[in-house]
Amino acid sequence: MDNINNVLFAFALTLFAGLSTGVGSALAFWAKQTNTRFLSVSMGFSAGVMIYVSFVEIFAEAKRILTNEWGAHAGSWGTVGAFFAGMALIAVIDKLVPSEGNPHEAHSIEEMSEVEREQSELRHDMRALHHTGIFTAIAIAIHNFPEGLATFTAALVEPNLGIAIAIAIAIHNIPEGIAVSVPIFYSTGNRKKAFLYSFLSGLAEPAGALIGYLILMPFFSPAIFGMLFAAVAGIMVFISFDELLPAAEKYGEHHLSIYGLICGMVVMAISLLLFVQKG
Repeated sequence: MDNINNVLFAFALTLFAGLSTGVGSALAFWAKQTNTRFLSVSMGFSAGVMIYVSFVEIFAEAKRILTNEWGAHAGSWGTVGAFFAGMALIAVIDKLVPSEGNPHEAHSIEEMSEVEREQSELRHDMRALHHTGIFTAIAIAIHNFPEGLATFTAALVEPNLGIAIAIAIAIHNIPEGIAVSVPIFYSTGNRKKAFLYSFLSGLAEPAGALIGYLILMPFFSPAIFGMLFAAVAGIMVFISFDELLPAAEKYGEHHLSIYGLICGMVVMAISLLLFVQKG
């Protein structure tokens, strides 16, 4: 029963993180202008949380598990190999998605009015525009899939750690919802469809968690958990350096993103210390 509850809890956290894209999408339609300073700080904060927890907690826990299973030498090599394999996986996915369909390109709410002015010139080719919107939604889902597996795995192994990672991913997905809504609205001219596609794209994260769990469940062992945990650390570090920090730079001033990064690390460090048992 406890195992089932842990799985449901991990899945619920992943669902929460994924559907936060809908929050960003709603902001894109309801807000009058982009709060770039807030987005810059919040994305830096999310990157700080993910980088700190990856290197300090997740990588260390993966190494502990694998060295217990395979010994110090093989376990250390296995941890490092899985860490960079996680990076390679997300890098390949990012490479396969063309830049024009990449949902992690920074967009602003102000683009919405520019789109509306151009719609009369674009409506003659709605079939091609709709195709573009569908392709963009697929690109979003591909990007979010490994993020869902990362959140789910962390929550399954350590629930308290999973909560922190889910919040970091959710913060990351709010501006992503804006980045998703703007190009889809540009492709279709339909606000409702742009919101729906953005909201549903977040379902790729719990879907990634569910499919990953079902595939790996027959093979679950401490070694598999250790390898997966190390890969999760690599995925989150890559996301932080490749997506979050560059986007934070585009949205605001350089120092704001760095301040957010440091604050994220401090908050994550304190939250982890609160769970350390006194000797």
